[in-house]
Amino acid sequence: MEIIKTPIEGLLVVKPKIFVDNRGYFFESWSVESFAKNGLDLNFVQDNQSLSKKGVLRGLHFQNPPFAQGKLVQVIKGSVLDVVVDIRKDSSSYGQHFSIELNEVNKTILWIPPGFAHGFVTLEDDTIFSYKCTGSYNSAFEDAILWSDKDLNIDWRFKSPLVSEKDLDAGIFKNFISQF
Repeated sequence: MEIIKTPIEGLLVVKPKIFVDNRGYFFESWSVESFAKNGLDLNFVQDNQSLSKKGVLRGLHFQNPPFAQGKLVQVIKGSVLDVVVDIRKDSSSYGQHFSIELNEVNKTILWIPPGFAHGFVTLEDDTIFSYKCTGSYNSAFEDAILWSDKDLNIDWRFKSPLVSEKDLDAGIFKNFISQF
């Protein structure tokens, strides 16, 4: 497993070592030892999975402290454009975003520490997205930033994605007051 730093501090791309033979493939998607070697002592408490058709956008979501969540995200089937926004107010990259394509072919995994808003748009029908969380879901502490916020200037690759009413009602970034 190769763990690669991104331009945003704390955000890591994980490239698993994939073993392929005539039966199919095998890879390790999480290893406490591999992450510990990179200074991450993680305790996952919840796994989530979603199924979406092409063009579904979910995000930009996060949970505020004390229920903040780190997420280890990957695609099981299909593909997504995965996007995170740094919402750590003392970070040199505050307000900057990072995007990466995660899919069933590249099997790339993304580690998103607490302090990031997260979202993704599905690039194929029947995409299965999976993520491990370091904290449990708590609706009283969930929040979101508007996915289409002009100040964030994120290229989602879709002009009119399918977005939930809840995500359409999210606040804009310039009015956002970070608790991180």
